[in-house]
Amino acid sequence: MKLKSERTEDTKAKLVIVAQDEELQAIKQKTLQKLAPQVKVAGFRDGNVPMEVIEKNVDQQMLQSQFLDEAINTLYIAALKEETLRPVAQPKVEITKFVPFSSLEFTMELDVVGEIKLPDYKKHGVTRKETKVTVKDINGVIENLQTRTAEKSEVDRAAKTSDEVWIDFEGKDSKGEPVKGADGKDYPLVIGSGTFIPGFEDEVEGMKAGDSKEFTLTFPKDYGAQALQNKKVTFSVTVKKVNEVKKPELNDEFAGKVGPFKSLDELKEQIKKELEHEAKHRDERDYEAAVVNALADKTKVAIPQPLIDEQKQMVLQEVRQNVVQRGMTFEEFLASQGLSEEDYTKKEVEPEAERRVKAALMLSEIADKEGIDVSPEELEARIQAMKGQYKDPQMQAELDKPENRREVNSRLRSEKVIAFLKS
Repeated sequence: MKLKSERTEDTKAKLVIVAQDEELQAIKQKTLQKLAPQVKVAGFRDGNVPMEVIEKNVDQQMLQSQFLDEAINTLYIAALKEETLRPVAQPKVEITKFVPFSSLEFTMELDVVGEIKLPDYKKHGVTRKETKVTVKDINGVIENLQTRTAEKSEVDRAAKTSDEVWIDFEGKDSKGEPVKGADGKDYPLVIGSGTFIPGFEDEVEGMKAGDSKEFTLTFPKDYGAQALQNKKVTFSVTVKKVNEVKKPELNDEFAGKVGPFKSLDELKEQIKKELEHEAKHRDERDYEAAVVNALADKTKVAIPQPLIDEQKQMVLQEVRQNVVQRGMTFEEFLASQGLSEEDYTKKEVEPEAERRVKAALMLSEIADKEGIDVSPEELEARIQAMKGQYKDPQMQAELDKPENRREVNSRLRSEKVIAFLKS
């Protein structure tokens, strides 16, 4: 094979390939062998028909078509290895010369990953966060248990701190228009819980069942929904009922009611163990992400746009699913952020998509340099473990598809690289 390669851009390459005669003859024989089972010739048993006889009896148009496909794929793979290119999509192929089985020339234009320049990944400089569980953390869980097991009784008096009030509320802006995300029906609010924005619970305190009230508050500048940050909203609140909440005393009897514990100290010790376990796993995930992000930020690589576009769709899909799980439509979510879909995609989705692609390319490059790979046994073990999570045979069968096995292999390889970086 004669090969000429040029980079038309950082992420685009052009290959000019001229096949050698011996290559074409080998490809022709391989193509005939694939077609042989389809050829029936009188006087010859299946599997014993000579190649020259198969060639004379096979459909010539089919032979040439499959020969071309085989030749282009074979030479393309060889060219990629020779030039160490990383394509991200199917190339655009143009055949410039073809004399059946004796001469073949063609060009390929393809999107490729640019040269990857890694930082010193063995000195990432990220330190592990020390896992700590405080007395405050433990007490927070106990208070939650107290609230869940508390006795509630409706009372005919003004609401005070620690009472549960059921309210209808609606927020409007300065123009009198309803504010999305600032309304609710039959909402159980515990006064003093800090559930709502500062000032809201103070206004509700002192109200009785049947009372209505209107007041104006300013949302915090760091509020989660950007569209509401620093925004003045006038709330109309109606109290439906007031419940007095009597929390159980903290003693050994309380511990025995919430679980198989003999004492309050035993309950606290179990809570501490569970919190430490959760914190350890959370901190380890955060550490891994910090290592990958720190190195990705220092990695230099030109990324082809098709790769980013593909990842953008995946990020958007994740966002939409998360929004639905939170009980909102995607349109309501965008409104709460004060952004159009186009602006949100440009501001949030595109940078995240590019970061993910860059990190994946970086991990793959480190794996190549360090000789980190996944053995067939490791891949099969992971596939079988994943199958065990599904009862549906169809879902299990999906994992056996080549593209899904490649995805699992890639994920497992990345995990091994991250473990290497952590060590």
